[in-house]
Amino acid sequence: MAAEQQPAAGELKFNYGGQAVIEGVLMRGVHTAAIAVRDPKGAIVVHEEPLPERLYRSRITRTPFLRGVVGLWDAMGLGTKALMWSADVAAGEDENISFSSPIGFLTVAVSLLLGIGLFFLLPTVTATGIGSLLGITSTEAVVTEGESIPNLSEEQPAESRPFIFYEALPIGWQATVINAIEAVVQLGILVLYITLIAQMEDVRRLFSYHGAEHKTINAYEAGDQLTPEVVIGYPIEHPRCGTAFLLTVVFVSVFVFSLLGRPPFFWLIVSRVVLIPVIAGVSYELLKWSAANMHRTWVRVLVKPNLALQHLTTRQPDLAMCEVAIAAFKRVLYSEGLMSAQEAGVPQSEPAAAD
Repeated sequence: MAAEQQPAAGELKFNYGGQAVIEGVLMRGVHTAAIAVRDPKGAIVVHEEPLPERLYRSRITRTPFLRGVVGLWDAMGLGTKALMWSADVAAGEDENISFSSPIGFLTVAVSLLLGIGLFFLLPTVTATGIGSLLGITSTEAVVTEGESIPNLSEEQPAESRPFIFYEALPIGWQATVINAIEAVVQLGILVLYITLIAQMEDVRRLFSYHGAEHKTINAYEAGDQLTPEVVIGYPIEHPRCGTAFLLTVVFVSVFVFSLLGRPPFFWLIVSRVVLIPVIAGVSYELLKWSAANMHRTWVRVLVKPNLALQHLTTRQPDLAMCEVAIAAFKRVLYSEGLMSAQEAGVPQSEPAAAD
């Protein structure tokens, strides 16, 4: 029985993870990622992708803070290419897509640039304008060219004073407040974006598969059987969720950026891009630490916002969706030598549709 292969709760040696894809689920292990997708005929098609050692099992993956960068690439790289593959399978098209093709890397690059622009640069510019409108900035400003705008006379009418869109600020309360506004704008854009796309039927199904992925990993980590009827009873939230990671990034960015004040505008934009790996690394460690300490009451209270935010990107799955998530996860466990071929449902030869 599969239950005999399950570890006791709290004795896990590896934190398995995954994400939802079109009509399926991606699960990632130590050496292999498996994507299971239900095709238009109702069959579950499974694709295995070996994980490159230099990226997933090198020294960097064991180095605190640096391994967060690998996690960021994991979400953007492997996840995006898995979405491309799953879309073709779900549409009944040829799924022979190279996961290392130039198109795959181009897609990841474009997605990364759009993400940086929408969730980092736009909030930076927006918060800067809000800070100026609210008068948080002082009357003596340092513009991007490094020239000072002299103190404005108190007798000078307010309507005749020049509008200062941006000024460099040293470390202090003013910079901290504007950085906090930037984080609120960033979170607001994120919530609005997710809320809008969640109106689409395909996205709602994607979010349900996300819920199935969480439930499957929760069941495994509890040492329970991996059957749809058992898995569906587990919580839809998981402390290591990527959505929780995004909220952690928002809070960490306030702290990190406040250490820099508000530098001249050009360097402000550069800092937002250059410090993404730093923020990702710190956020990953915090998420990993909190997931390992969920037995502590105060940690469970601390992560409640993270778990609550996950309800934006998860929906309750049905038994068929849980079956797909289990198929992907069992294939990963089989690749790790933790489950027999029979238990994992691995066919003697791959079906023609998966060639």
